[in-house]
Amino acid sequence: MKKYIYLSGILLSLYGCESNTYESLEEPTVIVGKVNYTTNVKSIIDANCVGCHASGGSLVPLGTYSEVKDAMQNTDLLDRIQRQNGAPGQMPRAGRMAQDRINAILQWNTDGLLEN
Repeated sequence: MKKYIYLSGILLSLYGCESNTYESLEEPTVIVGKVNYTTNVKSIIDANCVGCHASGGSLVPLGTYSEVKDAMQNTDLLDRIQRQNGAPGQMPRAGRMAQDRINAILQWNTDGLLEN
């Protein structure tokens, strides 16, 4: 009888476990109007890219508006942030950003890479 109680407890505890990241638990970001760098994109770049892509480093710098705009226009940044986890060249290397953040960067590009 004890076996069944232990087995039931183990099964219930495993069933209750979920595999969520903090990002997947956050509410998606909703942007009303045109997307601009200062209000909508800078915080995404700062949180996900600047750690490796700091100005003055060996990688394409993404520390300022002009550096990010240049990377958008002259590198494969848009392609690389949309690659699935584990795909060669996927950025950020630590794992794919939440889709709403990728969508904000894509919309920023569509809206004309506005600064403010």
